[in-house]
Amino acid sequence: MLNEEQTRRLLDTLCVKYGFCITLEKQDSLVVSRPASVPAFTHAVISAEGLDPQLLDRELYRQVRECVEEAFHGATAQGETSRAAGSDA
Repeated sequence: MLNEEQTRRLLDTLCVKYGFCITLEKQDSLVVSRPASVPAFTHAVISAEGLDPQLLDRELYRQVRECVEEAFHGATAQGETSRAAGSDA
């Protein structure tokens, strides 16, 4: 799961790359109650933009989902590295 900083970074990336520039209020809400899965986070961002995930252009949906997935995988890899480093101490 993403931490607060990773979530904000992902939201910034989604804004710059795909135009999903949700309000600060909605960003804060997503940061506080971060969806724990790639599909849930993808749907939450699209919905926060005022769009229906089921009706969104499939290619755009795929691109957004891939961006979210990369962030989640990066967070998982970073967490594993931190845990491994902590176990060596």
